[in-house]
Amino acid sequence: MDPNGRTSPPHGHPAADRAVLRLVAWETTRNCNLACVHCRASATRGPYTGELDTAEAFRLLDQIAELGRPIVILTGGEPLLREDIFEIAAYGTRRGLRMVMAPNGTLVTDAIAQKLAASGIKRLSISLDGASADTHDAFRQVPGAFAGALRGIECLKRAGLPFQVNTTITRTNLAELPRIQELAVALGAVAHHIFLLVPTGRGKYIVDQAIDAEEYERTLNWFYDQRGKTPLELKATCAPHYYRILRQRSARDGTPLSFQTHGLDAVTRGCLGGIGFCFVSHTGDVQPCGFLSTLCGNVRRASFAEIWRHAEVFTALRDYDRLSGKCGACEYKRVCGGCRARAYEATGDYLAEEPLCSYLPRSRCG
Repeated sequence: MDPNGRTSPPHGHPAADRAVLRLVAWETTRNCNLACVHCRASATRGPYTGELDTAEAFRLLDQIAELGRPIVILTGGEPLLREDIFEIAAYGTRRGLRMVMAPNGTLVTDAIAQKLAASGIKRLSISLDGASADTHDAFRQVPGAFAGALRGIECLKRAGLPFQVNTTITRTNLAELPRIQELAVALGAVAHHIFLLVPTGRGKYIVDQAIDAEEYERTLNWFYDQRGKTPLELKATCAPHYYRILRQRSARDGTPLSFQTHGLDAVTRGCLGGIGFCFVSHTGDVQPCGFLSTLCGNVRRASFAEIWRHAEVFTALRDYDRLSGKCGACEYKRVCGGCRARAYEATGDYLAEEPLCSYLPRSRCG
């Protein structure tokens, strides 16, 4: 049962629900003060040309609001390097959108935190990719990034702004995951979101650091085991297999899957790209997600709402029967779907099977 009292089918949602926009990530700028090894945008100090200006930003938010009241994630690069970012956040808030932000934390001061609060930002995500400066700074490729993120978090806390900790998992920090989660609790985070590496942008150059399918499975089972052990909200992103594991484990444990027992995880699915989520680049290109570089349109040439409703790539992603290989045969395809970006990077086909999955569908057993 979902938050509105509707019964949710065990292996997915009605077709009519597949195009409900719930999240938009907007790359407000590609400019960044860090140079993270996994960055999908290969962001660094700009300047970058062609970024949407303030008027175009407001128009984009107007068009998003035509589709409902989704969460809008102001991301980058580093969004705080954009001079009009507080105007943009405030405008989205006035339009009734739930505005959140994903800075790296190093530029957050008490004054900045107060401006974020005044603009209506509801939550911020700060990435911690290590439990110490050694790991995190190596990941971010800037000495002092860990200390800067912790300082920024303290400023957010003083301003009364909720924050979550995001962690991109690779072999270099996999063993630190329990300590990162403990740190998130100690810092006062409201949530811990883990991200499994997708080899795009600079992430292509550390593909040898990606965990394999078996490690992936063990990690997601460990993450499931943290439910009830931590006060944090937990969410696995770019890890659609988690939603298969959630169902397997809940059945094994004898706990019926529902919103009451498993929260939002029970009423959502793994890969939301083009289904409930999309990404807008700094120049207005619309994609299913930031990692899946298949152009669906540009908001300078077409309405965001029209792109969302009618882009061919989005239409294909919403038809789960078009998935091929193991994903197409899988009984969990409506709740998992595999990572379409990893499939695209591995094969050039975003509907191909997920390359980092060890599960064998029932139809292929025996």
